[in-house]
Amino acid sequence: MKSPSLIAAFIGGLFSFISPCILPLIPAYLSYITGTSIEELRKEKKLSFSIFLHSLLFVLGFSTIFIFLGFSASFIGSFFINKKAIIEKIAGIFIIILSFHLTGIFRLKFLDIEKKPNPAQIAVPFLRSYLVGLAFGLGWTPCIGPILSAILAIAATYGSPLKGIILLSFYSLGLAVPFIISGLFINLFFVFFSGIKKHLRKIEIIAGIFLLILGILLLTGVFSNISFALGV
Repeated sequence: MKSPSLIAAFIGGLFSFISPCILPLIPAYLSYITGTSIEELRKEKKLSFSIFLHSLLFVLGFSTIFIFLGFSASFIGSFFINKKAIIEKIAGIFIIILSFHLTGIFRLKFLDIEKKPNPAQIAVPFLRSYLVGLAFGLGWTPCIGPILSAILAIAATYGSPLKGIILLSFYSLGLAVPFIISGLFINLFFVFFSGIKKHLRKIEIIAGIFLLILGILLLTGVFSNISFALGV
């Protein structure tokens, strides 16, 4: 499946990772799933297989949720496959509205609600890491909601559950790769975060502009034309 959608989904995952309400919490997530204090993580001098495994199970957890959502969105879209052009226009308008939310032109209150299922009582550490990932995926935090919703809107335009799964796999990959790297090189993460934290709002605005362009391309049919030209 060669498509600009896959690139857009992966970039969306990266933007989700560096969003203002995800990036600052990465040490806390790593601390929680590994049972190691943030100070101990700071002192970590070598690669830890345990941290890697916890991180991997965590990303598998949220990937499970996102991929299922991608399957569901595409499955629903398959019932309207004959209305593909209309669905693309609706998706384009929806994504443009989401871009306004991210850039701060106006806020959508339902995207500022964060649900937090609590798997804290699970005794098996590695199982808990997976369940925390599931909880993260279900939480739809304020920053991740608009971008994830935009990728799901694109998935709905395909009308193919398999393509929806592939698309959301790339979104999950964009979020998962930097998370796993952060777990393996936690000291470098703290250096990276100290340098980027003052620019988080700018990053959110850039993500909003990215969604705005994506929405316009869908609304005007240009996105579909690019995909067709690439043989998708």
